[in-house]
Amino acid sequence: MSTDADFVDPRHVPPIPPRPPRQPAAAATPEPDDDPHTTVLRRQAPADPSVPPQAPPAAHGVPPRPAAPPPPPPAQPPAAGAPRAPHPGTPPTPDAPPRPAGRPAAFRDTAAFHLANSQNLWNGPQEPAARPTTTPPGRPPWPTTPRPPQGVAVGPAPARRLPAGRRPTGRRLAAAACLVLGIGLLGGAAAGSWLTDDPEDAPPTAEATFTKGRDAWRNTPVDTLFPRTVEGLGVGPGGADRTWTRIAVAPDSDCTGAYDPKLAQALARAGCVRLLRATYLDATRSSVITVGAQTTRTDPAGMLALNTRFSTSSLAERTDLMPVPYAPKGTSAEGFGRAQRASWTVRVLTDVPVIVYAVSGFADGRAVTEPQPAEAAVRPGATTAPAESGLGHDAKDLADRIENDFRKAAGTPTQSREDAP
Repeated sequence: MSTDADFVDPRHVPPIPPRPPRQPAAAATPEPDDDPHTTVLRRQAPADPSVPPQAPPAAHGVPPRPAAPPPPPPAQPPAAGAPRAPHPGTPPTPDAPPRPAGRPAAFRDTAAFHLANSQNLWNGPQEPAARPTTTPPGRPPWPTTPRPPQGVAVGPAPARRLPAGRRPTGRRLAAAACLVLGIGLLGGAAAGSWLTDDPEDAPPTAEATFTKGRDAWRNTPVDTLFPRTVEGLGVGPGGADRTWTRIAVAPDSDCTGAYDPKLAQALARAGCVRLLRATYLDATRSSVITVGAQTTRTDPAGMLALNTRFSTSSLAERTDLMPVPYAPKGTSAEGFGRAQRASWTVRVLTDVPVIVYAVSGFADGRAVTEPQPAEAAVRPGATTAPAESGLGHDAKDLADRIENDFRKAAGTPTQSREDAP
């Protein structure tokens, strides 16, 4: 196989130029490993001295390079200010920091090296990283952070404090809190006084309630004073529930013939404006009860005197002062007369001019020879016929209900009985 060199005319081959004279070697420069500002990506592995180097194949007409390197030129004194290269056989200077293990000194000028050593500029004083002891000419010195003096502990920077004139002191805060609290108390007191002084919201006086109660029979519907159905939860014997249904309402009238002579005489001092009556039947249809309310003409002092007389003289417990039942024809109470009265109660109110009473008996018309007052028939352990049949509870509980209805109509809260034993 022929090449282009076989067809070349030897006469036209240009002569080989002479070898240039050897220039003297420049001043000794530090090796790449010793120069901190020289970037070396990979160190060249030293050649094995036991294997002779092989020269590359020379081209036609080019003499091969000598196998041995030329002798080094004589060393020249370094220039003033230039770093002196260390001798290969001399130990390292004690001032120079030792090289870190596993990392050549040539990496000191890489980006990773600068990032690792830049923490001193941000994180406060730390141990300075290994760096060259000398700074090459033309470059600024490596920034350093001064170390704190011995015996001084390094702590966080003190918090910024406002000037004394702008700091909210504890006294000022306490004064502001007291001011706000005082304003709130004054506002609440003013609002309470305004609400109390309002005549519409103020509770009615005793005189106004007494006067209003005198007209309750006229201004209040009959279904309010005498409801059609009355529920008594737990008011029966042994705590049983009771239910009463209204079966008749008497026309309003005066008190003529409504009482026995002795009871009419006892109530005559109070006078009579109007008398309202109604009769109820219990859920078992075994007992009938008549309730009544007499509106009087006397003043509060007269009602108080009448209440005291009934309480101290026990007039409400006398059998000759029992009320008369209202027994309309054609109802279950048609046979309810004076002989069928089994239990009763009479109450003289003092806050409203009303006398409330109730009387109960058997619905089958049987006569009762030993009637008993309601207050005595409802006591625990009572064994009389009115007590065991629940007639005492019927009279007492219905009287309680009518009493409360008249007090509500007069605008006064419900109260307990004044003549309760």
